[in-house]
Amino acid sequence: MMQSFFITSSGTHIGKTLVTAALCWQLRERGKKVMAMKPLITGYDTNDAQSDTALILQSCELPYTQAMVEAISPWRYAAPLAPNMAAAKEKKPQVELEELCSFCQGGGGDYTVVEGIGGVMSPINDRHTVLDWMEALSWPVILVAGSYLGSISHALTAWEALRARRIAVKAVVVSESASGDVPLPDTASTLEKFLLGKVPVVTIPRLAASGELWKQVPPMSFI
Repeated sequence: MMQSFFITSSGTHIGKTLVTAALCWQLRERGKKVMAMKPLITGYDTNDAQSDTALILQSCELPYTQAMVEAISPWRYAAPLAPNMAAAKEKKPQVELEELCSFCQGGGGDYTVVEGIGGVMSPINDRHTVLDWMEALSWPVILVAGSYLGSISHALTAWEALRARRIAVKAVVVSESASGDVPLPDTASTLEKFLLGKVPVVTIPRLAASGELWKQVPPMSFI
C-alpha cells in the first residue's frame, strides 16, 4: 500500500528541501520505491543545479534534465515571490488547487513525497494557501521548523493552523538554523513540552557543506 507525505514548514528557507531529500534517500536505502515532487516552485533558475527541484532529483538519483524537471515541478516561476505574486509579475496563469492535487495524486511506488512551498499559510493563488492544499490532499504532514530566535512561536502557530483543519502531523523536524541564536536541543525540548508528546520531535544539526547534504542527515525514526 502506497504511503504519502507532505513536507511543509513554519516559513521559507527553513529546511524543507533538505528534509525531503533526506526522506527520499533514507527510504530508497531501505529498498523502497519513492516518487518525489516539488510541484510548485518560485525563484527558479533553469541553470541552477542547486535549486530545490534539482536537489530532489539528485537525492532520487535521477538526471537533472528539462524533462525530469517538468515531471516533478510543472509549475515554475522565476520571481522569488509567493506563487500568486510571481504569476502576476510574470503574466502567467495562477495554479489551481484542483490541478495541484490531481498532479500530486498521480504518483506511484511505495511512497509519494511532496514538498510544499513557503510556509503553512503561503498563498498558492489568490484564493488558496498551502494549508488548503494540505487539507485537500488529507495526507500526513511533516512540519519543518528552524532554531532561530522566534522559531518556536512560528512552529507552534503552524501547528495550531494544521490542528484547526484536522490535518495529521507525522512529525516535527527541527533543522538547525545558520544563525545559531538558540541551541538546537533547547528548541526541540521546548516544542516537545508544548506538543505534549502528540508527535515525535526530531532534530537535524547544521551539516558540513557538501554536494549531498541529505546523506548526512541522521536516520529519521518516524518513517
